[in-house]
Amino acid sequence: MTLINRSKAFILLIGFFISSLLLCVSQASVVSSGDFNKDFFVSWSPSHVNTSNNGRSRILNLDQESGASFASTQTFLFGQIDMKIKLIPGSSQGTVVAYYMTSDQPKRDEIDFEFLGNVNGQPYILQTNVYAEGIDNREERIHLWFDPTKDFHTYSILWNIHQIVFMVDQVPIRLYRNHADKGVAYPRLQPMNVQASLWNGESWATRGGHDKIDWSKGPFVASFGDYKIDACVWKGNPRLCNGESDENWWNKNDFSSLTRVQKRWFKWVRKYHLIYDYCQDYGRFNNELPKECNLPKY
Repeated sequence: MTLINRSKAFILLIGFFISSLLLCVSQASVVSSGDFNKDFFVSWSPSHVNTSNNGRSRILNLDQESGASFASTQTFLFGQIDMKIKLIPGSSQGTVVAYYMTSDQPKRDEIDFEFLGNVNGQPYILQTNVYAEGIDNREERIHLWFDPTKDFHTYSILWNIHQIVFMVDQVPIRLYRNHADKGVAYPRLQPMNVQASLWNGESWATRGGHDKIDWSKGPFVASFGDYKIDACVWKGNPRLCNGESDENWWNKNDFSSLTRVQKRWFKWVRKYHLIYDYCQDYGRFNNELPKECNLPKY
């Protein structure tokens, strides 16, 4: 077995144990039913959304007429969101599949997964971003270590009072730490809902807009499968969500940083799969990187 294959096998093993641990500690706080028709509403172009009869899977379609989106019926302040997604196969350049949390306010908070399509044979790019108090410019990009069009994979957001962790199949790919005490904006006051969309991003998504959508390959289809929303439902009082409890397990000290094994895999992703980090783009910020770039990630 090659070193790469061993790495992949160990990632799957670690993901299994982490998933089992979270299952044990978090069932009491799961607020989703697993039925897209109950937990989400179609927010854009119902004619481009197809949901299975049992509500357990949903497809978004993109053609020259429209894309599509859906959003959760409830809003949340902290928790963990897991969504299984299978991306557009073949020539997907110019398309964007987005899965994110947002407060939809003028100075919004937002936590983004954006999957940027590519020409056939070239890898998808996964871009993540964090908006805090209306300010973003915090993009990171990676190449995934698998083909995300062949099967469903789980994309997760852990958002708590300590940190935001982006995960792929339980492997942490990005961290954004709460350094509000040091003057760095952090999403901590605005409740957010969960949204997903498929849309035309050909003006920028692939090679800066150089590669346009090939409409002859359409319609383009993104598939969404099993999901779990394990979060604090917003009821108007942030104190109900800010504390540590068995239900608000994500705020406990155990989840204030990565475990030793998670740190190992986070470093592996950064070393072998990271292709862009705003904290390394000195030219973009005129040699004055954002404050969080010089602070600990964990």
